[in-house]
Amino acid sequence: MASRPEDEHREPINEQAVANKYGIMRSELNQIYSKITELEMEVSEHSLVINAIQPLEPSRRCYRMIGGVLVERTIKEVLPAVQRNKEGLEEVVARLNEALERKKKEIAEFEAKYKIKIRKSDSETNDDSGRKEVSSQGVLVGPASGSE
Repeated sequence: MASRPEDEHREPINEQAVANKYGIMRSELNQIYSKITELEMEVSEHSLVINAIQPLEPSRRCYRMIGGVLVERTIKEVLPAVQRNKEGLEEVVARLNEALERKKKEIAEFEAKYKIKIRKSDSETNDDSGRKEVSSQGVLVGPASGSE
C-alpha cells in the first residue's frame, strides 16, 4: 500500500528479497482483513442504533457523539444521518473486499511465480494425540436448552 510504483514491478534480486516482498504482501493482506473486520463491527453497531431508535417517536430527544462532543438532537434529525453513515461504511467495506480479492490474487500469482510453499509449524500439524489443535477463541456459547 505504501510502496512506490517502481518497486512493485521490479523483480526481487535474491531469496531474501523475495521473502521480504512476500512478507510485506501478507502484511498488507492482514491489514485489509483487520480494517474490514473493524468496519463491519461499526456497521453492526449502526444497525443496532437504527433498530433501537426507529420505532421511537421522531420528536423524542436523543444524544449523538459528533467529533468527540455529545450533542442533543431529535430522533428525526439523527436517524437519517446514522443511516447515511451506515450506507457509507457498507460501501467502504465492499471496496475493501474488492481490494482483498485483488491482493489474494496477487499473492497467489507471486506464490506460483516463486514456487512459495507455506510450511505449518510442528504444533499445528501434530499434537500429542495426533490431531490438529483447534482454538475456540471468540466463541460464546449459551447454556443448552432443556427441550432436548
